[in-house]
Amino acid sequence: MPPSLPASLSAQLLSKRAMLWLNDQAGVAPMPPRPQAADIESARTRLQRCQGLLARLFPDLSACGGVIASPLLPLAKLQQAQGGDAAREGAWLLKADHALPVAGSIKARGGFHEVLALAEELALRHGLLDAAGDRAALAEPAARACFSQYTVMVGSTGNLGMSIGLIAAALGFRAVVHMSVEAKAWKKDRLRRHGVQVIEHAGDYAQAVAAGRAAAAADPATHFVDDEQSLALFLGYAAAARELAEQLRAAGRAVDAERPLFVYLPCGVGGAPGGIAFGLKALYGEHVHCFFAEPAASPCMLVQLATGAAAPVSVYDIGLDNRTEADGLAVGLASPLASPLMARLLSGVFTVEDAQLFTGLLQLFETEGIALEPSAAAGLPGPDWICRSAAGRAYLDLHGLAGRLGSATHVIWSTGGSLVPEAEHERFRAEGRRLRDRQAQ
Repeated sequence: MPPSLPASLSAQLLSKRAMLWLNDQAGVAPMPPRPQAADIESARTRLQRCQGLLARLFPDLSACGGVIASPLLPLAKLQQAQGGDAAREGAWLLKADHALPVAGSIKARGGFHEVLALAEELALRHGLLDAAGDRAALAEPAARACFSQYTVMVGSTGNLGMSIGLIAAALGFRAVVHMSVEAKAWKKDRLRRHGVQVIEHAGDYAQAVAAGRAAAAADPATHFVDDEQSLALFLGYAAAARELAEQLRAAGRAVDAERPLFVYLPCGVGGAPGGIAFGLKALYGEHVHCFFAEPAASPCMLVQLATGAAAPVSVYDIGLDNRTEADGLAVGLASPLASPLMARLLSGVFTVEDAQLFTGLLQLFETEGIALEPSAAAGLPGPDWICRSAAGRAYLDLHGLAGRLGSATHVIWSTGGSLVPEAEHERFRAEGRRLRDRQAQ
């Protein structure tokens, strides 16, 4: 039998109503020995030395010199539309990873980093590169011939598969993505157009990952990108923290005891938001407060942390069905790499009902002209939970932050959407309008 949750929390979760859970083990739970802050710098350095290579591989990255970065955008109009007041609650900003070039999602950060690390390793092993050499050599025919003897494989709901598939195929690897049959058809079609083999599975995300892991284990020339356990993926995401810090500094948004930073991150298996939270805590310590956003039907990180168990606990174990329109977040079991770290570093988790995803993305589009996919809209309710809910106010009081909200910064992290076909975006907005009209009746 899995460890039990408190009866009141279990009832809240099973109701599938939006809620905010606060992590009472934050700052208390033991910190795993790895990774360390120095590992983040190694990942940043790798991404920097591969910028010329990326600019050569992808025309979309040529203008920016191969830099994988997204803008930090003000959300003043959205904040006003929701009745917010920046003078009382602090400024709202959007970290627009939905607009990351090439892959169009946050997964470009970790996915590109892991495949680049593999390419470097193989090129060094085969004498095609020296440690200080120009990484543009990895795009030369000799390197591509070498990489063509290897397969890069991943299990994904869509966005990680897009990231891994595109960078692996561009370098000359054989790229294979295992996906649920329910994953979005346009994502599968895009991968196939870029020469990526897509293998579909009748089960959910976890079954696609298990199938990919088993296939890779049977072939020594296959590298499996493990979304649940990969340190290279995790560190690629963690490197984004320094990018955000530089953008906040440029915007005049200091982060310290008097000017707290709140960050709201959509969470699926937990590797991407976990890496970013790890990176931010390494930079800002107690002055940054990270909250994950999970679908009400799929709160895998909340369940794992709330049970306090070392062994994996699934949302299925507590009676939830993991069925949500947020396909990128439809994960039943949290990452065993990220969850022990988040036990200490994460401030809390709020859950989001599917209707909120659609009405939220509609309001964002109407106020700011920004188009997101449903999963990427999960973080939008974050500031409201912290500033206006009883649980949020309790958190502020506990940490002595209630009087400092006016100087706070709230960063909502968007995770995907720029590659979504316009017809799909219009369908999302139509559903948002339908739900909003129903709520108004």
